[in-house]
Amino acid sequence: MTRAQAITTLGLVHIYRSEGQDVAALSGVDLSVAAGEVVGLLGPSGSGKSTLLNIIGGLDVPTSGEVRYRDTILTRADEAELTAYRRRHVGFVFQFYNLIPSLTAVENVALVTDISETPMNPEDALRLVNLGERQNHFPAQLSGGEQQRVAIARAIAKRPSVLLCDEPTGALDISTGIVVLEALARVNSDMGTTTVVITHNAAIAAMADRVVRLGDGRVTSVEDRTETKLLPRELSW
Repeated sequence: MTRAQAITTLGLVHIYRSEGQDVAALSGVDLSVAAGEVVGLLGPSGSGKSTLLNIIGGLDVPTSGEVRYRDTILTRADEAELTAYRRRHVGFVFQFYNLIPSLTAVENVALVTDISETPMNPEDALRLVNLGERQNHFPAQLSGGEQQRVAIARAIAKRPSVLLCDEPTGALDISTGIVVLEALARVNSDMGTTTVVITHNAAIAAMADRVVRLGDGRVTSVEDRTETKLLPRELSW
């Protein structure tokens, strides 16, 4: 059964100024991500991965081209509409956790639920990433992997339909990174969240339904791994 498309980009171009020159971060990217799919974005530094993720998430706007979320054309949206899109539909997970040191894990998650329309209970979000017993600990009392899982709980607590992850295991060791990936896989399985993960690690991308490789701002290949995707514990880094 064909799944509906959650995200679609058509002819996406993004040009920025650097040292007085125009630099093309994206040069005509066409991409479709189905609802509930896990897509891994691979490519060297400067290939356009983060720029693409930021545009999909409504954090940036392209120079030209079109971005759709379901039936909504985001490239026609004004700033207020993009803010509403980010708040209602998108969760972000970055390489660095951006937790507030003076708040406990559950209080960090509650920051998002306080501004969401139909949020999860913060404690439930932490249990989903296996941190229920650590909810009253401060970030300094948590390991790097635990802090990243708090960041994931914070991102999913507003029940986003799209979860965008930029190098979520980049600052972690292998065993800790696998635990974080297991949390992402569980969120995708339990909540049906459409997930796009940027990584430099081809082994991590092996847990995706599809692997999209970028180079010089263009899609260079798309690999369907639906039948061969691996569980996080099966990955060989």
